[in-house]
Amino acid sequence: MWKRHSCLRIRPAIYNDKEVFGRERDTFLLPEDITQLAGMEEIGATVVAVYMRYLHDVLKQANMCSMVGFIDPATPSLVLLIVRQREETVYFSGSSARKSCGRAGRKSVIWKTLSGTPKQPSNVECGYYVMRFMRDIIMDPSLAFEKKYAKGNQEAPYPKKQLMKSGMKWAEFVCQIIEQGNY
Repeated sequence: MWKRHSCLRIRPAIYNDKEVFGRERDTFLLPEDITQLAGMEEIGATVVAVYMRYLHDVLKQANMCSMVGFIDPATPSLVLLIVRQREETVYFSGSSARKSCGRAGRKSVIWKTLSGTPKQPSNVECGYYVMRFMRDIIMDPSLAFEKKYAKGNQEAPYPKKQLMKSGMKWAEFVCQIIEQGNY
């Protein structure tokens, strides 16, 4: 499908309004982003950012944007943070060390590591796992991820077929934007 598609001959810039990452910005896709995803090769932050934009649109249609926020993957490290404002808790999944960012007069945030997440077999799958975690969390209306990924509830690695489902949704979203000329 991708070899024949016009996506490989253009370099679309996918617009992200302020609601997606907290600031307006374009995400520029390169042909190698598309071929890496299509070949199940290691993907970069650009592919993940476009998937976040897709998930933001899904959340917008369900009127759930206020429940989930995204951190721009163009920042130095890919991590997954889920913030529960009512409980003043931040759930953390990623390889980076946590930093305490306290401000005078503010309560300190409670950090919880999601240690029961499925473990990726190698570095190649990292971006695919991040996309799948985001999808699983958003598609669960109860947002019961803390129980699902709690310590001791270790899940088996995702099968390749499940990881590619996120890739297919990404591809459909990108093709739709390109065909509509919304880039």
